Amino acid sequence: MNKLYIGNLSEDASPVELESLFEEWKIPHAGPFLVKAGYAFVDCPDEKCAMKAIDALSGKAELHGKVIEVEHSVPKRQRSRRLQIRNIPPHMQWEVLDGLLAQYGTVESCEQVNTETETAVVNVKYGAKDQARLAIEKLNGYQMESYALKVSYIPDEMATQPPPQAHPLAGRRGFGPRGPPRQGSPGGGARPKQQSDVPLRVLVPTQFVGAIIGKEGATIRNITKQTQSKIDIHRKENAGAAEKPITIHSTPEGCSAACKTIMEIMQKEAQDTKFTEEIPLKILAHNNFVGRLIGKEGRNLKKIEQDTDTKITISPLQDLTLYNPERTITVKGTIEACAKAEEEVMKKIRESYENDVAAMNLQSNLIPGLNLNALGLFPPSSPTMTPPMMAAPPAGAGAAAYPSMGISFLWCLDVLSVLFLSPRSQQPPESETVHLFIPALAVGAIIGKQGQHIKQLSRFAGASIKITPAEGPDAKQRMVIITGPPEAQFKAQGRLFGKLKEENFFGPKEEVKLEAHIKVPSYAAGRVIGKGGKTVNELQNLTSAEVVVPRDQTPDENDQVIVKITGHFYSSQLAQRKIQEILSQVKRQQQQKATPSGQPQLRRK
Repeated sequence: MNKLYIGNLSEDASPVELESLFEEWKIPHAGPFLVKAGYAFVDCPDEKCAMKAIDALSGKAELHGKVIEVEHSVPKRQRSRRLQIRNIPPHMQWEVLDGLLAQYGTVESCEQVNTETETAVVNVKYGAKDQARLAIEKLNGYQMESYALKVSYIPDEMATQPPPQAHPLAGRRGFGPRGPPRQGSPGGGARPKQQSDVPLRVLVPTQFVGAIIGKEGATIRNITKQTQSKIDIHRKENAGAAEKPITIHSTPEGCSAACKTIMEIMQKEAQDTKFTEEIPLKILAHNNFVGRLIGKEGRNLKKIEQDTDTKITISPLQDLTLYNPERTITVKGTIEACAKAEEEVMKKIRESYENDVAAMNLQSNLIPGLNLNALGLFPPSSPTMTPPMMAAPPAGAGAAAYPSMGISFLWCLDVLSVLFLSPRSQQPPESETVHLFIPALAVGAIIGKQGQHIKQLSRFAGASIKITPAEGPDAKQRMVIITGPPEAQFKAQGRLFGKLKEENFFGPKEEVKLEAHIKVPSYAAGRVIGKGGKTVNELQNLTSAEVVVPRDQTPDENDQVIVKITGHFYSSQLAQRKIQEILSQVKRQQQQKATPSGQPQLRRK
């Protein structure tokens, strides 16, 4: 969109004067200036030139004594819920901007745009068009720290496409469309469906993987093209295993179509190879969703079985581990029946996921000032937007099996459910100490003027936060000691990660990765490592954080050693919580051993 609107023009303004103004600022334009009474339009050759004109001229340049306004030209039919806000003060706090935007409606997303200007630019999406219209009316010209905000619509490109099958006389009296449009017709006005945040995960017998891929990948490419999906076959996982997981990313319809095609390929391969065993459909789903799939007294599952004429079983809870939270849903029946069952099962799974997202958002609002959306904890409303601070988890990483959002929502679910949604124990949670290492250059920003920022952060999080002195004049890192219960750790560390991103200590496309140290009793270090390093390796696969227990450590005066965790905010948080779970298990076992064997334990009557 490179067409510009030039407003607040004097009636005496002419195309020649506007052309001279653009030449003076060395801004190219692609056509003549169309001047009307009080405003004008002009085309720019590209978006970069359009942005240069807006930044250089709007609110700054004068013609005939009037300061002109320059912004993207957006026809009424293209005005959407999305706005671009420019000229934001470079050191503006995210929470201040969030609070301002929230005054005019529900903000679904707020993404910073990379520009060459000193001031910041963000793209904002509101929950409704009237909210966006109110925001643009109130915020255009709004003064923030001596900067006047500039707000314009981001056009809805879909609105420019006319229905291709519209009647040639549509719009004239008596020639409007009759009756409701046919399902799926272009004139129906239905929006294209977005990729689901929850992909479909299935298990297939290893011997059929080659047939699914096809010669030089031809078969899998064909499936991908026909169903408009992205399919990951995790061949390298669990070497020698009888089954391999496949992850399908697409719309719900695309996932189902790809799944059905894969079942048909397996059936044909079984016939060709005279494989006589039944090949059921096996769907993988996170345990957090399975209870709601089953329903009270198994009613939901029974209904799906009856409606689709299938037999469905779910793997037992005993098969779950700390590092594999997925259950296997086995569906038996014809291919048609299994395909219908898959649609119903995944519909329930996705409903549960969406309800959990809503619950997490609600709970996050109970923590004033903690901008979880800015940290990338919740999936963005558009699949094309990726949270700037987060990285996709490695393929096949246990709970991290939902990477379509840029970061697995299940990580958030695992940690936030512990912090906010779990039933509260009557006993207050134990205080924890975490050493977080930040760039030495960031210390001033974290402390703030006269220590105001770090004091506010400490009060907000309910944690003790101290920055240790530098180890030497050339030290590149400083250690921040955070002491407080799990919720306080979450809030304090979240704010620190966010502050480093806001203050540009990490690049626009660079995720914030920090090193954290946890001290554990020396006798528990082996449990964190596991036999042959199994536990620590699984922990790294699950969280996408680097977890290291340095060898040959000398325990300190409290008989403790260090565990190092390096990763982005959520991977670090999940690793910390999992390690604390291990320590709690060890502590309980130690307490049980300390109870004298012959002494009866007190019981409540």
